[in-house]
Amino acid sequence: MDDVLVVGAGPTGCTVAAEVARAGGRVTVLDRHEAPSPLSRAFGVHARTLEQLDSRGLADELVATGTPVDHLRLVGRAGIDLSRLPTRFPFVLMTPQVHVDRLLERHARDCGARVERAVRVTGLTQDDDGVTVTAGDRRWRARYVVGADGVHSTVRQLAGVRFPGRAVLSSVVLADVRLDLAPDDLRVDVDEHGFGFLAPFGDGWFRLIGWDRRRQVGTDVPVEDGEVAGLLDRVFGLAPGPTRWTSRFSCDERQAPAYRAGRVLLAGDAAHVHSPAGGQGMNTGIQDAFNLGWRLATGDLDGYERERHPVGRTVLRSSGATIRLMTLGGTRGRLARAVALRGLLRLPPVAHGGAGTFSGIAIRYPGPGPVGTRAAAVPLHGPRLAERQRSAGFVRVPAADRVDGGLGLLVRPDGYVAEVSP
Repeated sequence: MDDVLVVGAGPTGCTVAAEVARAGGRVTVLDRHEAPSPLSRAFGVHARTLEQLDSRGLADELVATGTPVDHLRLVGRAGIDLSRLPTRFPFVLMTPQVHVDRLLERHARDCGARVERAVRVTGLTQDDDGVTVTAGDRRWRARYVVGADGVHSTVRQLAGVRFPGRAVLSSVVLADVRLDLAPDDLRVDVDEHGFGFLAPFGDGWFRLIGWDRRRQVGTDVPVEDGEVAGLLDRVFGLAPGPTRWTSRFSCDERQAPAYRAGRVLLAGDAAHVHSPAGGQGMNTGIQDAFNLGWRLATGDLDGYERERHPVGRTVLRSSGATIRLMTLGGTRGRLARAVALRGLLRLPPVAHGGAGTFSGIAIRYPGPGPVGTRAAAVPLHGPRLAERQRSAGFVRVPAADRVDGGLGLLVRPDGYVAEVSP
């Protein structure tokens, strides 16, 4: 019997699996796809996620696959400056999700997790001792099951967990298009009919996300060349170049009321889904996984939902508010954006707070004083904290009796402060 069975081999599932395996647990990952999708979906990796990946020795390799961007241009002259963030990674990394998928699946395997693909889960039952998962005539048994199988999670449905929420946007256009722009040009803008977002993908290619309230069709309707050209011209004043890929999607705001049902736990899009505003989806899932992985390895599961459910709720609210601000039409919309983007964001405290929220480094969990805060910036004599955390198991720092007037910190495997002494 496995200690943990993970359903879903995306970034969330593979991170959970790696965390359990590196702590000595027996873990298997099942995924219905034969291989990671080569098509780019998510593409922004934020500073806090990079800090956590750095603690496993993965960040530098991932950064080499993409484009670091330290400034987001918003509507008009507003923007979010990431360059002054107190982190080793004062930027958002623009890289297609396929690079993240491959890196984290390899990492999970290297840590000792088994990954089985082309397996479609069809059944799940749990008892006092564990969970039985079936796929056709095959059967797996584990102490715990993690559903990291996306917004249409089979695990969530089989566990009987509701997924309440509502539709937010329909007929959103995705396109990878070649443009004559600076290689780190990241921008968002609006016009009277909708909005557009451009992110650099390297080699002159950019990801376009656009929405036009006048063009509301099903997600199965192909994107026409004129739609891409129209969005680029109308929203950004840009002439389109070659297009190599297009798609169309809709998005909801939903969150499971509980992230745990007995021996079944939910993470990533299986637990929460929201609009693409802010690029938080993949990042929130990976951070769920870092929080859950060490808890599965130690049996300390009670804190997972207590800490991560409020984070998911905050992301839903902030991304929802952002998308409503961007899609509000008429005079009301223009005034609201002027106040929020051209007024408030120019105030230093608001701008600094916005950068911290956008990057994820402002996330903290309940606790007195420094307890619950990220420990990435803790000053140490010798190697950085992230370097100390790269070896699996316990990290022994024999200096508790030699601290002169300082504090001793107990840091969790996910990089947050657990205790402070004296």
